[in-house]
Amino acid sequence: MTKLSKMLQGNKINKIVNVVRNNSKVSKEQPSWMKQSEEIALEKNLANTPPSSAKTQRILNNLPPKNMIQKRFISTSSRLYSSGNPSTMQQRGLNKGVSLSSSLVQHSSLDRRSAFLTRNELKNAKRVVIKLGSAVVTRADGQGLALGRLAAIIEQVAEIQNSGADCIMVTSGAVAFGKQRLSQELLMSMSMRETLSSMDRTSELKNIAQNDLKRPNAAVGQSGLMALYGAMFRNYGILVGQVLVTRQDFINDDTREQLFNTIRELMALNIIPIINTNDAVSPPPQETSMQGTLNITDNDSLASRVAVDINADLAILMSDVDGIYDRPPKADGAQLLHYFNHKNIDDIQFGEKSNYGTGGMESKVKSAGFALDHGCNVIICNGLKNNTIRNIMAGETIGTMFSPLEIKGTSVEVLAKNARSGSRKLSSLAPEDRAEIIRHLATSLLSNEFEIMEANKKDLDAAKARGVTGPMFDRLALSRAKLESLCTGLMQIADSSYDNVGKVVRRTKISDTLEVVQKTVPIGVLMVIFESRPDALPQVASLAIASANGLLMKGGKEAINSNKILMRIVNEALGRYGCSDAISLVSGRDEVADLLKLDQYIDLIIPRGSNEMVRQIKERSKSIPVLGHADGICHTYLDEFCDVDKALKIVVDAKTDYPAACNAMETLLVHESLLTNGVFHLVCDDLKKAKVDIFSGPRLSEHLTFGPPKAEKMSFEYGALACTIEIVSNMEEAIDHIHKYGSGHTDVIVTEDKDIAEEFIASVDSACVFHNTSSRFADGFRLGLGAEVGISTGRIHARGPVGVEGLLTTKWELRGDNDTAAEYARGEKQFVHKQLPLD
Repeated sequence: MTKLSKMLQGNKINKIVNVVRNNSKVSKEQPSWMKQSEEIALEKNLANTPPSSAKTQRILNNLPPKNMIQKRFISTSSRLYSSGNPSTMQQRGLNKGVSLSSSLVQHSSLDRRSAFLTRNELKNAKRVVIKLGSAVVTRADGQGLALGRLAAIIEQVAEIQNSGADCIMVTSGAVAFGKQRLSQELLMSMSMRETLSSMDRTSELKNIAQNDLKRPNAAVGQSGLMALYGAMFRNYGILVGQVLVTRQDFINDDTREQLFNTIRELMALNIIPIINTNDAVSPPPQETSMQGTLNITDNDSLASRVAVDINADLAILMSDVDGIYDRPPKADGAQLLHYFNHKNIDDIQFGEKSNYGTGGMESKVKSAGFALDHGCNVIICNGLKNNTIRNIMAGETIGTMFSPLEIKGTSVEVLAKNARSGSRKLSSLAPEDRAEIIRHLATSLLSNEFEIMEANKKDLDAAKARGVTGPMFDRLALSRAKLESLCTGLMQIADSSYDNVGKVVRRTKISDTLEVVQKTVPIGVLMVIFESRPDALPQVASLAIASANGLLMKGGKEAINSNKILMRIVNEALGRYGCSDAISLVSGRDEVADLLKLDQYIDLIIPRGSNEMVRQIKERSKSIPVLGHADGICHTYLDEFCDVDKALKIVVDAKTDYPAACNAMETLLVHESLLTNGVFHLVCDDLKKAKVDIFSGPRLSEHLTFGPPKAEKMSFEYGALACTIEIVSNMEEAIDHIHKYGSGHTDVIVTEDKDIAEEFIASVDSACVFHNTSSRFADGFRLGLGAEVGISTGRIHARGPVGVEGLLTTKWELRGDNDTAAEYARGEKQFVHKQLPLD
């Protein structure tokens, strides 16, 4: 039995602790490392501390568990951070039923682990240091605090603290707060004679308060600043404790040990330590070096030093800059670096420091590098923007993250820039050269069949291990037949690509000296997102080459190996003409999120995949147009004059040829007369033989006593071997049903009456409307486009299967001879506006 358990034995609070531990969902057994740490730490403390300290230790031992000292208030928004793994939290010293003394041991004995690599991991941070720079805390005029901004930041810090993590704040602002209060006090203390004097001393007194009384400002401001923090955090049920430090506290070993013991005890008591430098007594920072450590010269170095010494996972350094740039932010071509490894510091050109505070960007980089070397990630960000901390913890790309990854520059931005310049290179090529690139790509698919199939096998094996089956597995699989089909489609694209770019669509004679021509040109840079189909990659790449567009592609992670080898083949084909940068493949979700913000480089986004994925892209893309469809609810209507054999063949094909495709039939509408002549039953029998699950609409359910189960809703995309069948009285009712429940994708009529068929085609408002054929023909290859980049149900620009034509726009070229608008306004020259032949 450990000394800790002996000391707590028989204590009433210990009984409560045991009850909590026994009823907790987390492990009821303390890890062995925790028990050993308790015993060693307590034996050392009790043996080597004076009687008064030993007494204090015993009092701390008998306090209730950390989570029982104060029940943390958890707001709705704080749930963002409260999804941590219980076992992880237990190891971090945040588990239920652990006594305060145990928590202290854990706070002081946590093993330093390696730093996070990407932003997605930041939500796992359990100890966070937040540094508020002077520019963040202070108003723009320097006269007092930015109270609204502070309140928003404190709300976000409270969310992290109330989710079970530890927060430590390093703050500026005492001097600024003191300036405001001291200036007011000096003005109020003026004598009546001075007040009534003709000489206005207001400016003089303000100048004295702000420039000559730094230490008094700090002394006055510190108490007010802490009172403000205390009041604000109290709204969230959180206590704060002030820790005033000077540089000397870190030089002296004894004071440094006492300092961090205080911080650890505050954290163990669920109190947020608020650390600021004691500017009332602190001497100006001096440039001295201490071997193997970081000198405290400003709040950036202070925050990094604190983060390392308390084993923090993350330090957020907030100031008035967005992050680290490769050169001064105002310089031409300056790029914000979303990730940075301080080993590449020689690649950075530093500018001037902020107008506020004592630090600069060079100091921030040095401090952040020190923390990263000791396993703590650092993010340098702009604290003047809304929800900065909340967005960082959610994994969004905010500021510059110091990571061990060897990443130079903003990779996705560079890819987008390359795609823009690559598009211009493709446009400058002769049509024959672009066609040759596509043909080389097509033949390379067959010549590299072995490597492609080996890569695809890795993806298929991984999919099997994850339990992927059915349509998803089929979409992922490649075969010789698929490669041959791809090759044929790409050859079609190449053969039809000669007149795509630069095609004259209008030629007009404006006057005797003016002629205008409208020509096709590439849209610019496309971003195409697709899921599990690796065969989409060469299709989309070929369409981009044929239309001379730059292209960024994001494939599904389930096809990562297949996509890599296919992308290599695409780059090889482009590289023969010096255009390999025109098309790139991106991988992570972080990169996609970043790309959605690059409206200065990306002109159009085309998502291909599930309804949910398409819908998410549409919601997240705020400034870049999205071309696509969210649902593929396709209908087939069997008219009373349909041919039975045709109806059976078309319906089964529309549903079973590829059930997961967006052009598969989801709802079958049957004329009511077919219920009594046997056609309905024949159709149902064939669908059942094909293992299609049938669900009935409301009217069909009324007609059949023991019919299929009722469909939960009529507007539903199954994406599998299932469909809904409903009864309609006539063609008009079928059209109304399609308009009410359809998605405007593809709708079909099966009838031998040509007049009814033509009326149906003219009346149905969908991207594709077919007569006597399967809805599966809504496909770029089948409709002679060679391939498609996607299917659009929108009404602007392209609609239906989007081939090369849908990836082009136009520009106007006007040629004149010394023409001015004023000459035409005065009648000196006359407009003709005559349409000319295109050739």
